[in-house]
Amino acid sequence: MRSRESASTAFRSQRASWRSMLACAGPHLNLRFHHGDYTVDVSINDYLDIYCPHYEISLPSDRMERYILYMVNYDGHATCDHRQKGFKRWECNRPDSPNGPLKFSEKFQLFTPFSLGFEFRPGHEYYYISSTPPNLVDKPCLRLKVYVRPTNDSLYESPEPIFTSNNSGLSLRVPHPSLGFLLFWTIIVL
Repeated sequence: MRSRESASTAFRSQRASWRSMLACAGPHLNLRFHHGDYTVDVSINDYLDIYCPHYEISLPSDRMERYILYMVNYDGHATCDHRQKGFKRWECNRPDSPNGPLKFSEKFQLFTPFSLGFEFRPGHEYYYISSTPPNLVDKPCLRLKVYVRPTNDSLYESPEPIFTSNNSGLSLRVPHPSLGFLLFWTIIVL
């Protein structure tokens, strides 16, 4: 959101909000609106850019939008509650910055050299929600689901068990039953 005439136009619907906050960069991205939430399909090495609300005109500070964006599990996404296995990803806290809107980028990669980076797996869904800072009036919860498309290249699939988030919480998934038996057998023999 580059500029606004008044705060009354601020986030009238989730649809307008996510559309104005998201920008996708990648050859195969697909952004769609479905049942009140946004879903983005990405591939490994795609980027998703988040542009924070920005005001070029002078408004009282309490009328400018500020958001905290969280990465959460499925339950946190469904209930819009970041306290359910979620963590703060970004904070949109400078709506009147003279340098323009804050921009955050998520790169969907298998491995990251950064301690605060996140690693994504093909075929999995990842969830983001927004909330307002505690001292501000609540705005509607914005929800985003990101689906990382599976690849045809087996090099991208993890050979060891990985943790995934689903409706029942965290679970251990072994890619193939024979690998699970082999892993179990190796542990017993050692």
